[in-house]
Amino acid sequence: MSLSARRESLARIHGRYQRAGRPHKQRILDEFCATCDYHRKSALRLLNRPLALGPARKRPGPKRIYDPAELLPVLKIVWLASDQLCSKLLKAALPEWLEHYENPKVPLAEAVKEKLQAISPAQIDRLLRPTRVGQSKQGLSATRPGTLLRHQVPTRGGPADTSQPGTVAVDTVAHCDDTTAGNYVNSLTFTELFSGWTENRAVWNKASHAILAQVKELEGKVPFTMISFHSDNGSEFLNWPLHEYLTGRPLKVPWTRSRAYRKNDNAHCEQKNWTHVRQLLGYERFGHPELVPLLNELYGQEWSQYQNHFRPTFKLLKREKNAGKTVKTYEKKPQTPYQRLLESAQVPEATKVRLRAQHAGLDPFALKKSIEVKLKKFFTALGNLNRESMKT
Repeated sequence: MSLSARRESLARIHGRYQRAGRPHKQRILDEFCATCDYHRKSALRLLNRPLALGPARKRPGPKRIYDPAELLPVLKIVWLASDQLCSKLLKAALPEWLEHYENPKVPLAEAVKEKLQAISPAQIDRLLRPTRVGQSKQGLSATRPGTLLRHQVPTRGGPADTSQPGTVAVDTVAHCDDTTAGNYVNSLTFTELFSGWTENRAVWNKASHAILAQVKELEGKVPFTMISFHSDNGSEFLNWPLHEYLTGRPLKVPWTRSRAYRKNDNAHCEQKNWTHVRQLLGYERFGHPELVPLLNELYGQEWSQYQNHFRPTFKLLKREKNAGKTVKTYEKKPQTPYQRLLESAQVPEATKVRLRAQHAGLDPFALKKSIEVKLKKFFTALGNLNRESMKT
């Protein structure tokens, strides 16, 4: 209902109340409170005082620059398409996303584009506050300690090296719902710590040969050379096939593991388990091997391009102790993994040329649509397989 319509409705009710006798005023007051959701005392004060019939009072304060009616339709589309980035990351991502924004019904005006590029993270939070949603449910840990190579693979002393490309951390995510019994799909997370470049692959039941095959494939695909390897203490990593692959080459790759029960030793990879796996797939059980190729088709193409080319991240610069509190300093301008690799002197120029050519052919909105299509196909297949298994 418009403002003028609300004022006319209030004027009619106010007139009825003023003209009514005492027995009828109680009925009008009950009707007004039930319809307009007013507290009874507030309704009495409103209906007993003279009705202001003049023009509506102007909004106090300075003139509004970032009008929600003008900016929110575009901002909401970009925010949802970017998987609900926080305001500081969305601020950094907006210039890249606005270049690909297309709406034939409502073309993006240049004035709106300029305001969106100048908007602050705090103002983004204010505009998006009504549309934000929360997340629930936590996943189970399916890490089973591997004791076979405990003495051959040392624990890492101190923080990880994030000063140059090539330091890799790996972990697995179990798609097991509320129980780890039986067989199910697992997601392998392969993260490079300097740039944040992350690849994911699905494997069936965390078999050592499947993990090794995916590590080999990913090492040949990623745009950097692996110079070190870090994992947790899971038996899917602490096994001889992976050990021989990393240490049996002419130029050995140093391999370290996390300390037992110290999840934060692999923090860079753990956070990607949330942003790259759980936010995409949730916590359902994927108990059918037929789902692995469908998931890898998404992981290896659209999901990798979407995350590594168009989703900026913050990088921790330093951590200090101050009066018993840990003070963390992050870079002022977040960047995408693609941008960090382009700025690195250790990445060969031929690799940068290949990355730029790939980036020029990508559209984040088209990638997002393709991801949604493949997700729908995946969960449709999951539902069909679940129904078939229940029949048998």
